[in-house]
Amino acid sequence: MKVAYFDCFAGASGDMILGALMDAGLELELLKGELAKLHLTHYDLQVKKVAKRGIGGSQALVSVDEDHHHHHHRHLHDIEEIIDKSDLKESIKRKSIEIFTRLAEAEAKVHQTTIEQIHFHEVGAMDAIIDVVGAVAGLAALGIEKVYCSPLHVGTGTVECAHGTLPVPAPATAELIRGKPIYSTGVEGELLTPTGAAILTTLSSGFGPMPSMTLEEIGYGAGTSEPAIPNLLRVAIGEVLDEVEGYKIERTAVIETSIDDMNPEVYDYLIHKMLDMGALDVFLAPLQMKKNRPGTMVTVICVPENVGKFSDFLMRETTTIGLRWRVDNRIKARRTTREVQTKYGTIKFKVAQVGDTAINVSPEYEDCKRAALERKVPLKEVMEEVRAAALGIDFTGQS
Repeated sequence: MKVAYFDCFAGASGDMILGALMDAGLELELLKGELAKLHLTHYDLQVKKVAKRGIGGSQALVSVDEDHHHHHHRHLHDIEEIIDKSDLKESIKRKSIEIFTRLAEAEAKVHQTTIEQIHFHEVGAMDAIIDVVGAVAGLAALGIEKVYCSPLHVGTGTVECAHGTLPVPAPATAELIRGKPIYSTGVEGELLTPTGAAILTTLSSGFGPMPSMTLEEIGYGAGTSEPAIPNLLRVAIGEVLDEVEGYKIERTAVIETSIDDMNPEVYDYLIHKMLDMGALDVFLAPLQMKKNRPGTMVTVICVPENVGKFSDFLMRETTTIGLRWRVDNRIKARRTTREVQTKYGTIKFKVAQVGDTAINVSPEYEDCKRAALERKVPLKEVMEEVRAAALGIDFTGQS
């Protein structure tokens, strides 16, 4: 599977995304051909090779005829209509509208109004349409099937805009990056723009370290400002394994903490609570800690976007004062929960499949326990009965 990884070490903007894609091999004429399907006029798109603090990249130059475009405002429904009436592929239309909808929702929340009332200044709207549709169409033209992104460098200080002097990240940008990993190193200025944030947070399947890939292309998209660091957005394009002989590969976050001073009765509460919160798995392991104290390693596996939620829970609910976390890849079989009729009644079981082949069957413990207690038979007999009945099922076509 071909993926793109955006390394936002200097933030991101719409034109930086376009520049990065063109620097990585997206042909300008091909991109202009896609944008021509919008049937918009009085604008131009060019690309220029530039250097930012010694590192070369490509700068996307969008010029809009302000005399033609300065008279009106465009609302979300106007932009949706432009995209819907275009000759773009349906998948490009859908993703582009999704990005604009999120952008309008963020603006509406900031201004305490509705998305129907939010308007984009005509010139700014033209820039945004070219950036958004160009990014979506450009990724499709490069054959990108999935997008990943680094934590977002947002900058610090203030930014001047039509509403006056605003803090960085700008309020709309802050809304768009809720739940995503961000950071600031003290670099002055707005590094992450609302359009850049809307594109990346909508299209990215995950935020974190670069996934394992066979690297094919690297591109640098240049911004217009000159902060204290190279104002570039890097995109890495390569191939990753989507499946290993029928198994699914996915990215998960692993959170760990070692505890040696907590009442062990609390662990039952922790496990049940975090599973209810959406953890993929929670488990404990014994440790021998400093001063020869016995301890417990608490490990939580979750989707990367939930690292903050589970870290906060562990810090508040346990005696730990620090955590470790990382992003891992995991391979898993396709799993479903089914029911089977046995002489002990209807009992659920989990089945792991590769294609049409069941490779593992696991009886549902609580169902088996209930049947064993009701029928006054050994638990292992109930579980063996479920396994035997489940393995007799034809799973062909049920994957």
